[in-house]
Amino acid sequence: MAKPILIIAALLLFFSSCQQQKQANRQQLDFNKCWHFQLGDHPDAVDMEYDSESWRKLTLPHDWSIEGEFSKEHPTTPEGGALPAGMGWYRKTFSLPESDSFKTVWIEFDGIYRNSEIWINGHYLGIRPNGYSSFQHELSPHLNYGEEANVIAVKVDNSQQPNSRWYTGSGIYRNVRLIKTGKVHVDHWGTFITTPKITESSSNINLQLTIKNQSNENRQVRVLTTILDGDNNKVASMESDHQMENDSTLTFDQNLDLADPVLWDVDRPYMYSALTQIYDGNELLDDYRTPFGIRYFDFHPEKGFSLNGKPMKILGVCNHHDLGALGAAVNERAIERQLEILKEMGVNAIRTAHNPPAPELLDLCDRMGFIVQDEAFDEWKKRKAKEGYHKDWDEWHKQDLEDMIRRDRNHPSIFMWSIGNEIREQFDSTGITITRELVSIVKNLDTTRPVTCALTENEPDKNFIYQSGALDLLGFNYKHRDYEKFPEWYPGEKLIATENMSALATRGEYFFPSDSIMRWPEAHDKPLVTGKDDYTVSAFDQVSAYWGSTHEETWTTIKNQDFMSGLFVWTGFDYLGEPIPYPYPARSSYFGIIDLAGFPKDAFYMYKSEWTNTPTLHLFPHWNWEEGKEVDVWAYYNQADEVELFLNDKSVGKRKKEGDDLNVMWRLPYEKGTIRAVSRKDGKTVLEREIQTAGKAAKIHLEADRSDIKADGKDLSFITVSIRDKNGNIVPNADDLVTFEVEGNGFIAGVDNGYQASLEPFKANYRKAFRGKCLVIVQATENPGPITLKANAEGISSSEITVNVQ
Repeated sequence: MAKPILIIAALLLFFSSCQQQKQANRQQLDFNKCWHFQLGDHPDAVDMEYDSESWRKLTLPHDWSIEGEFSKEHPTTPEGGALPAGMGWYRKTFSLPESDSFKTVWIEFDGIYRNSEIWINGHYLGIRPNGYSSFQHELSPHLNYGEEANVIAVKVDNSQQPNSRWYTGSGIYRNVRLIKTGKVHVDHWGTFITTPKITESSSNINLQLTIKNQSNENRQVRVLTTILDGDNNKVASMESDHQMENDSTLTFDQNLDLADPVLWDVDRPYMYSALTQIYDGNELLDDYRTPFGIRYFDFHPEKGFSLNGKPMKILGVCNHHDLGALGAAVNERAIERQLEILKEMGVNAIRTAHNPPAPELLDLCDRMGFIVQDEAFDEWKKRKAKEGYHKDWDEWHKQDLEDMIRRDRNHPSIFMWSIGNEIREQFDSTGITITRELVSIVKNLDTTRPVTCALTENEPDKNFIYQSGALDLLGFNYKHRDYEKFPEWYPGEKLIATENMSALATRGEYFFPSDSIMRWPEAHDKPLVTGKDDYTVSAFDQVSAYWGSTHEETWTTIKNQDFMSGLFVWTGFDYLGEPIPYPYPARSSYFGIIDLAGFPKDAFYMYKSEWTNTPTLHLFPHWNWEEGKEVDVWAYYNQADEVELFLNDKSVGKRKKEGDDLNVMWRLPYEKGTIRAVSRKDGKTVLEREIQTAGKAAKIHLEADRSDIKADGKDLSFITVSIRDKNGNIVPNADDLVTFEVEGNGFIAGVDNGYQASLEPFKANYRKAFRGKCLVIVQATENPGPITLKANAEGISSSEITVNVQ
């Protein structure tokens, strides 16, 4: 009987070996589900036997701060969003098949805020202080396979406050993946694609590869790289053979030529991908895909920026990472919606102020056509926030910067690296040494993009970061009136305005007269403004922080300066924290061109009229005032010679932009009825807009940004709620409390109204309207079928809307 048993054993071993080979290539698994979470410190949670069944069960990404209540007593302070921080623990139990014992297994975190510590099955893996850094840990040496479970525990400590000048969120707020590969595999972030030579007929593609052999054997490997076009068709390939010692790392290049390349640009962001496959004979050991784009660009001291040989002004905005009512928890659709709104405005560039962004943002910028300035730090060694990054600088800045470059350098959307924002070392000689070190770190990993830094000291003899001589591209924040001197001050240097404006506005609020400019607060040593009891700021372009300008003041300067490559407006969206100019209860910023809920303020249309060729005519303010009040009426327009305004069908005059004007204005006594604007070119009507005096609130109107969403447990529909009169006009001062009810395969992920001083929770089934509007964010489950949202408010007609989950 021995022989049959041996034969059966041999066959089982053979089939087992075949199964191992079959599964040896790379697997990337979503690791966001089935986590347990508990606030507070629970050091025993690292033990496998610890019972966390009573903890809250949730799906990542998760931001516990956004779930809290606002209070000026929170140590985050109103500048940090006036929301709680503290400490929390996450645990997850999972199993792996026996076949995984022949693989290498990692866990990959896109970001944990902050001071995260990781354990697997009681074994300590490490700490990462920086809340914006992506990182991985290998789990293989400590894993169990088969029936024996594994437990991963994550401690997150955001209790040391304040550690930021804006809202950060708390927790595992970005995505998590489990990566499985064969023992021979492409290393973490182990590819780097460049296109050193591009012509109309061909592009040279250089692929730098780093491969690891974690097996106990020497391996002769064949590395095949296939270039795939946007439709996944093979357009080029090459292979190379390599001898690898056991337990070794090998870095080498592959070079190939691609005929008739399609270039990436902001209007046609065409993407290729490189599929790298590692073979030992016919056995596939690993496969790794790297998306990339082909483009070339230039920053010129006199002519500014060009992309693929064509002059282009960089029209950018700075954005912090929070997603309004969703907090810092990453959601791809929420980021995509922000970019869609910015694209409509004419934005072609994003500055990731002031830290490495979520990878999803960069993926979307690749696909949607945005130029990115990828920024590493808000602090170096010199302190800004009491518990800020300066405390971790010495030990971590090199790894944090290297990891950002390695992670992000294949994105065609990234055109420049920023090593810092308003860094205090620019004011003393330490700035020279540190700048040279940081630029050297970047250049060691990528020489294809310029390195910049956002500077606040414009005069060259006072700025030590500039004096380092290490920067490729000089970035300056504010002080736009100095820009005309820059060709003389910085001869031969390439220039960009890295942060501008800091204009202030509350959607739907208007101060008169509208042509008076206000700087709030007037100086650093004066108290914040407390003059408006409702903590609002005029939405006319007439208010800015004292260090900044109105939107029109800076744009009219930069638009005519060819040597200035472009600008980044502070900010695209309002963000949580930094509620200048007001004290608490103000708890989010006033800087955005778009409010926290994603509703455009009026300045949005100034940019749209300037930055796009889309015919635009925007008329404001609303038309509900006291009888006889002197009201300023503005219009932003393009594609026309003039605009004529009518009050109750009587003309009150034609206006056209003169000189550097970006708007036209009429001042007239209020009279109930209708104002109507008509833009004309060569005497022919281009567009008409009208605003009617709204009556009493009569009904709720619901409008979804998308009525069909995916049944993936992540997708969102953003539903605008407006309070309207019986004729359908939005009631501009309506503040009705609206309650919501959801039926079907979804739930309310957040509510908002854009009001910077609202203390209502973001996680609720109700919201007061602000200036006639509020927002409900509905999230799909994984089950297909309809979601019905019902909205009710006292004394007015209710409404409902259906979103299909497919």
